Amino acid sequence: MSKYSPLTKQAPIAQRTTVYLDHHATTPVDPRVAEVAIRMMVEEFGNANGVENIHGEHAASAVAEARDKVARLLRAEPDDVYFTSGSTEAIQLAISHSIATHRSPLKIAVSRVEHKAVIDTALRAERLGLAVVTWIEVDEKARLDRSGYNRALQTGIDLVCVMAANNEVGTIYPIEELVREAREHGANALIDATQAVGRMPINLEELNAAYVVFSGHKIYSPKGIGALVSPIFEPASVFGLQGAHHPTPNVSGIAALGSACELMELEGEAETRRLSQLRDLLQERLLHLVPDLVVNGDEAGRLPHNLHVSAPGALNDVVLSHLRGKVSISTGSACNTGAQEPSHVLRAMRLPDARIDSCLRIGLGRTTTASDIELAAVQIAQAIHDVRTAFPEDIDV
Repeated sequence: MSKYSPLTKQAPIAQRTTVYLDHHATTPVDPRVAEVAIRMMVEEFGNANGVENIHGEHAASAVAEARDKVARLLRAEPDDVYFTSGSTEAIQLAISHSIATHRSPLKIAVSRVEHKAVIDTALRAERLGLAVVTWIEVDEKARLDRSGYNRALQTGIDLVCVMAANNEVGTIYPIEELVREAREHGANALIDATQAVGRMPINLEELNAAYVVFSGHKIYSPKGIGALVSPIFEPASVFGLQGAHHPTPNVSGIAALGSACELMELEGEAETRRLSQLRDLLQERLLHLVPDLVVNGDEAGRLPHNLHVSAPGALNDVVLSHLRGKVSISTGSACNTGAQEPSHVLRAMRLPDARIDSCLRIGLGRTTTASDIELAAVQIAQAIHDVRTAFPEDIDV
């Protein structure tokens, strides 16, 4: 490890008292990835745009290498990789580019369970008169209403926005079929792969999606770096301003993202199997320990590291307060934290209020161990029991 790395001053993960199971919100930076980022900040610190000297050449080479690593993970062309600050910026760029390259207003089809970054961007475009949004419904497992999807396509949709896998309940979507059907109707597709990269196979050579986005901090890279992967994107086409001048690349973040993608390519399949087994163990333990617990989402097709449950009769925010300092989980998407409103995903699934109000999102990760699972199961079950006891009410599933 680099002599400049502060990681040596951190307590080993095994010694920490809180079990971290909120990997859908963010992941800890892998020490191997952090070492790359630190080296690029401290030792290889050149400006990738300033290739007149060896420092700039090294930085530019690191950016090109990272682009290759991202492309290899997604089976894409390196020239189609555009680095961003994360998925949100990539989504905004993709939709802006689609608006700029179509006759206004852009006709956008959006599933009801998309991430708020997609929904809010589409709605803002609609308020500005730049787009018209058509909504695609889902069922009680967050699966897309395929008949509604096809009806929307028949109205002349320009851009379809669908996620590869849901960020709350983990439901996986048949993006290959959805993109193919969109193309058959002359529509482009924007795929939010933020939660899916490295967790499920994504082959962009075969997918033929117009835009794919993801964030580094969901795959053990630092926050503030992500990518838009697109064979049609041109920065200069976004309202004629972006792309007029090349910004200074975030070399350390880009190199870290490349390293994270490389590790996912090498280790992702094995990690997926391990986390799926641990997730199933946690689900089994919780179902045994918690009466009337309900698993949300599509158990037959969900992310391997996702477990989304409801414990009717135990308000989730109170449960989380009981778990503070013991187990870190969440009630839903990090973008809604503090919003004091029910999850739009669970509302779209038309779940009963008792399940929505008691939902818990659990996300396993690279550092999760079997002992973490055993401890977390007991702690979560105890918290639910304590809340139900303190605030007794009818349980309506």
